[in-house]
Amino acid sequence: MSSPTVLLSVPSSAGAHHAGQDLAPAALRGRGFVDRLVAAGVDVDDRGDVAGEVFTVDSANPTKRNLAAVLRVARAVADAVEEAHRTGAVAIVLGGDCTLTLGVLTGVQRVDRNAGLIYFDGDADLSGPGRTGSGILDATGIAHLLGIADTELGRLDGPQPMLDDEHLVMLGFDETDPDSFDALVFAQRPALLHFADHEVRADPAGVAAQAVAAISAVASSVVVHFDVDAVDSGDLPLGNFPHYGTGVALSDAGEVLRVLCAVPGLAAIVLTEVNPTHDPDGGQLDRYISTVTTAIGAALAR
Repeated sequence: MSSPTVLLSVPSSAGAHHAGQDLAPAALRGRGFVDRLVAAGVDVDDRGDVAGEVFTVDSANPTKRNLAAVLRVARAVADAVEEAHRTGAVAIVLGGDCTLTLGVLTGVQRVDRNAGLIYFDGDADLSGPGRTGSGILDATGIAHLLGIADTELGRLDGPQPMLDDEHLVMLGFDETDPDSFDALVFAQRPALLHFADHEVRADPAGVAAQAVAAISAVASSVVVHFDVDAVDSGDLPLGNFPHYGTGVALSDAGEVLRVLCAVPGLAAIVLTEVNPTHDPDGGQLDRYISTVTTAIGAALAR
């Protein structure tokens, strides 16, 4: 037996640097993602696609590109996740760019305001519109959650901030990325637990266990976010925006994900940033699917 799960697809690249992530859910399904989950012992209720938007060039809004499309996706995702969470199911969400995680968290918070987020990502996503040079909203997710950035994306269901510092744990980010990292944020927020990528490389399971312990102490429902760019692109070149020489090995990412997904009160798992156009023969997608489904199965199967 396993925990009941609802599988949702979000084929959207609206908040990304370019198109490609919108193809990920279909590519992952086509190479057996659902079958591998079932084989790993997970009880899957597959509800198909929720919403989708493809990246377009938005020259009219250079500091918050494609905001309207990002909002449409996030709100649709929030509705679907809320429905799943009210039934007691764990939502497994196949993305899609990272902005959809704000919709996932919103959906969980509609049922349980005491929700927390573990954010396993190669980027800190601390930029606000106007600070990031690209204007891509994918680099602003955490800034919106904490109330650092102020657009409708951070106010999907009400006033900011969507999260306080204690209800967020961040791990796997690259401290050398000037477009998404801001050391001052952490200096000003001592209650925000965070682990850079080099700390995760040194002790993957130990860092994951610390993250679980910290979030479990304060949150009754937990969202786990996993961006494939937390994996070194030299090992797995699937990230929509490649990260070479940073992050962790795929095997270590699998161990981290296994520990994170066993967190008490797990409400949703969000899988983001896979760009299947980087892998024409599908071999790297197969490695990703094997690692992720094995980790989720180990955590959820009973």
